[in-house]
Amino acid sequence: MIKLTLPTFMGWRPVAAGLAVLVLAFVAWRWWQGPQLAAEAVQQRDFVQTVVASGHVQSPNRVDIGAQITATVARVPVQEGDSVKAGTLLIELATTELQAAQRQADVAVLQAQAKLRQLNEVQAPVAAQTLRQARTSLDNANAALQRSQDLFKQGFIGQAALDDARKAAELADAQLRTAQKQLDTTGPTGSDTALAVSAVSLAQAAADAARARTAYAAIRAPADGVLIARNVEVGDVVQPGKVLMTLSPQGKTQIVVAIDEKNLHLIHLGQQALVSADAYAQQKFKAELVYINPGVNAQTGAVDVKLDVAQPPAVLRQDMTVSVDIEVARRPQALLLPLATVHDVDSAAPWVLRVQDGRAEKVALQLGLRSGGWLEALHGVQAGDLLLSGSAAVQPGDRVRAKVAALSAAH
Repeated sequence: MIKLTLPTFMGWRPVAAGLAVLVLAFVAWRWWQGPQLAAEAVQQRDFVQTVVASGHVQSPNRVDIGAQITATVARVPVQEGDSVKAGTLLIELATTELQAAQRQADVAVLQAQAKLRQLNEVQAPVAAQTLRQARTSLDNANAALQRSQDLFKQGFIGQAALDDARKAAELADAQLRTAQKQLDTTGPTGSDTALAVSAVSLAQAAADAARARTAYAAIRAPADGVLIARNVEVGDVVQPGKVLMTLSPQGKTQIVVAIDEKNLHLIHLGQQALVSADAYAQQKFKAELVYINPGVNAQTGAVDVKLDVAQPPAVLRQDMTVSVDIEVARRPQALLLPLATVHDVDSAAPWVLRVQDGRAEKVALQLGLRSGGWLEALHGVQAGDLLLSGSAAVQPGDRVRAKVAALSAAH
């Protein structure tokens, strides 16, 4: 057993009292210094201001593909998502009735052509022969009339015989004129020829229409592209006006983004952006702002803008959701401070609490660019100044001890 004698115990009392005094002095000194609060230093580095928004991939145009005739679908050799070349067969329709109508139209063309040949080879020569016969008959009738007139003057025949000879000559003349008309109608500029030629043209047009309707049964890709929608199956009865497939033609890939109207003054054509698909966040690619909608959406307060993607990555798909950082300004070696340290940031007189000689000092600021939780200070602070968080429970003039937080990376 250890025994503690009274003289030994009494020798430790001054030591304990001294330690207590030191502790109290240290506590008092810390209290006098004020609370320890997290602070962040003003940084100086190159700074890029960006406008961040979400959007989606869109081609400059889409082609809705449908049928031009009513028919039954016989074959669909492509699937949604397939890449196709111009002219690739997309949908094949049943053609039994169409081919029958085309054959009927072709026969009608042959019949019209045969009638035209008949007019040229038979009716026209017959009309010419009839004209020659009529001319001969008229010559004979005129000669007979002349003899009858001579005989009537000599008293050999009566008036009745002369009248008969005159009527025969008039009839022959009428027959000649009729034969001439018939020959004229069968000539190159005649009405019969014109009717026959027009009948051939009409039949040919009907045959061309039937052939075109047959060709409509094969629905082909109008351009190179990717099928992004398919709404048809074998056996469906399709009609004009119904969208069967949607083709996204190859060409410029665009990103469509809705920008908050409060950022409208920051954006302009030609600005560069970094884009990443939400499904492939690590694969960033470049884009250029090429269009700003002149109107503002009254419901959302947003402005639609479009960006061209010169070299889209292979993973990009139509309507894919993407995140876009549009570079709107750049400052070399700017003074940067965290947004969380600024009071009244959106007012005309923003300020911060700077730790100066162990006290919280209110400092007025003039701000510049803003992006990604960082602000550019144009006046008021210097690189290395320690700033307290805007949520710190401290008033200007209070004593504080700054605890420097780990530096965050600014843009």
